[in-house]
Amino acid sequence: MPETGANAARDRQVGVRELLAVIVLSITAVLTAWSGFEASKWGGEMSIAFSRASGARSEASRSAAEADAARTFDLTVFGVYVQAVAEGDDVLRQFVETRFTDHFAVAFDAWVATSPLEDPDAPKGPFAMPEYRPPGEAEAADADARADALFADALENNQRGDDYTLLTVLFALVLFFAAISQRPRSTTLAWVVLGFAVVLLLVGVGLLISFPKII
Repeated sequence: MPETGANAARDRQVGVRELLAVIVLSITAVLTAWSGFEASKWGGEMSIAFSRASGARSEASRSAAEADAARTFDLTVFGVYVQAVAEGDDVLRQFVETRFTDHFAVAFDAWVATSPLEDPDAPKGPFAMPEYRPPGEAEAADADARADALFADALENNQRGDDYTLLTVLFALVLFFAAISQRPRSTTLAWVVLGFAVVLLLVGVGLLISFPKII
């Protein structure tokens, strides 16, 4: 009779352990699938952010090219103006002034107001004035800033995807230890292995809760 009672107690322990293992396996399987889903979604967000960053960078290049072209034109016209002033050719000087672009004319007037001929500390030319803003320059700066922000978002999304991928590896370990916990003949060893699987599962659940999610 005592042996029968011991066998019954042992069978109950085995039954409880098997039930707990099944619960751990079921929960972990669901969480593994969810982690894989999140890793895939964040990978998609990363690709979108990289694509948008590339588009913003191309926009910045186009705007910068526009600003460079405007600056080259202004430099050429101003060079003729300086030559006319140096040669005392008022007709040519007045003609060139009528060819100033609108954005350059604003900077030129501000530069003239500093009395550059009398003040040695005055800016060396209209291009050194804060008023000189060729078209495309501000747009290029804005596009560059957007590209930098989108690139940073892409890197962050990539890291989030990697975090979820590592989480799937952690849950795979939980599945492994929960499965082999049924194999040892030693009851103590079986409980230790299953307990380790439960600890890993709790760690994984804690990480999963802390990670940002996207649906």
